[in-house]
Amino acid sequence: MHARSDPEPLSTLSFDNRFTRELPADPVSENFRRQVNGACYSRVLPTPVSAPTLVACSRETAQLLGLDEAACATPEFAEVFAGNRLLSAMDPHATVYGGHQFGNWAGQLGDGRAINLGEVVNAAGQRLVLQLKGAGPTPYSRSADGLAVLRSSVREFLCSEAIHHLGIPTTRALSLVLTGEQVLRDMFYDGRPELEPGAVVCRVSPSFTRFGHFQIYAARGDLALLRRFTDYTLRTDFPHLGEPGPAAYCAWFREVCERTARLMAHWMRVGFVHGVMNTDNMSVLGETIDYGPYGWLEDYDPDWTPNTTDAGGRRYRFANQPGIAQWNLAQLAGAIQPLVGEVEPLQEAVTAYAEHYLREWNAMLAAKLGLGDLGRAGDDALVAELFEVLRLGETDMTIFFRNLAQVDQDPSPGAGEDRLAPLLPAYYDPRAPDARTRERTLAWLDRYRQRLAAEGVPAAVRRQRMNAANPKYVLRNYLAQLAIDRASEGDFDGVHELLDVLRRPYDEQPDRERYAHKRPEWARSRPGCSMLSCSS
Repeated sequence: MHARSDPEPLSTLSFDNRFTRELPADPVSENFRRQVNGACYSRVLPTPVSAPTLVACSRETAQLLGLDEAACATPEFAEVFAGNRLLSAMDPHATVYGGHQFGNWAGQLGDGRAINLGEVVNAAGQRLVLQLKGAGPTPYSRSADGLAVLRSSVREFLCSEAIHHLGIPTTRALSLVLTGEQVLRDMFYDGRPELEPGAVVCRVSPSFTRFGHFQIYAARGDLALLRRFTDYTLRTDFPHLGEPGPAAYCAWFREVCERTARLMAHWMRVGFVHGVMNTDNMSVLGETIDYGPYGWLEDYDPDWTPNTTDAGGRRYRFANQPGIAQWNLAQLAGAIQPLVGEVEPLQEAVTAYAEHYLREWNAMLAAKLGLGDLGRAGDDALVAELFEVLRLGETDMTIFFRNLAQVDQDPSPGAGEDRLAPLLPAYYDPRAPDARTRERTLAWLDRYRQRLAAEGVPAAVRRQRMNAANPKYVLRNYLAQLAIDRASEGDFDGVHELLDVLRRPYDEQPDRERYAHKRPEWARSRPGCSMLSCSS
């Protein structure tokens, strides 16, 4: 039995659970796995755990909710955000949705290990959903247990905040709590499961609505519920579009396309690979959602994916992400087409997505290069050669772009190969680039300097632009794994230190240089340091 009370540290949280108030509930109250029809959610309670222990809390996300750090350090906070205790106004529930997984329709999916506690309205009037991930089974858990383990929870907690501080739209993470339970997981899918420490992350977002929420109602032919859910989404999350109707549905879809295009450009800007871009992992808010087997490009490889499940087809590889997003948008368009009544405006929006993406990407790439724009003759060739040069050697994308700002745009006569010196730390080969790579890179640098000269951008302005677009610190998988290793031994300082570094990814942090190093050789093939499985 869950006690319901409002302990003083959390009494400032003001709930207004519009989702459960305005949308139809599953009439079945028992928590067992089943198909749920004619409803948008099922009420379900988190599973109590034996020993909730706070590992980490994001002070920025807490502030969004009106909570201070002292409130987050209380035992009551750990109890609530492990799922052991409910505040009086909470209305815990899991939502139903469907989705395409790796390009195939998967039918009903739903919140299989996510339980929404309710919607908080903060002092600024912003609506924020509190969602526990790993808090136990729901009717949508299928054959799973609804739980999560420490390693995946550390990665979700840290990456949610890291992506936010990079300036990329994302769901947020409030807290990471150890449960005191052991959870059985087959990390490598090799038939040798092991017990691992369990954990719960509290995720926060104005909405966790996914493309798949609309797909499930359309697939079932339940147009009344599709319309009701879509109208709710427009009124709650897109009120600026006016009253729902065919015109508003089209305007909403165009906005979803534009938000998604900007999100993809941001991912490509920093070298982030999501790893599981199924339609049920796409937010209509254009936020990064569901941090599973993600990763950052280390050596620049457009075909790299962090997901072992996708190792064969590489559907969700780095270079494919913008195109996959457009494919996913086409599936969303198909789902809402019955509400619009015609196909053409939705097709136009899907087509226009590519234009939005290209515009966003060109603007971001120009900033990465310290340029005002990329609209001059020869710019396309300059960019194409840059990425070919990156592929020639095993070149760390993050370090290359960050250090490119240090290259002197007006080298002294006879500088020769010294021009390459700032970029040498980006190469994984300890002997640095081979002769062919050196030759092409130096030739590219000469063309790049000519382009800078043609624009006449002052060196200080160029470096400022570049350092604001090219992070020095990203959540490399090996860094996350080192923090996980320490947390598994009861030492949470690694999580705290890494979170603090990632708060200022674009700043020089002289005492934190070790967090900016490229992947060490020992991490090349160690589990958790390169590719990851979907196991959690």
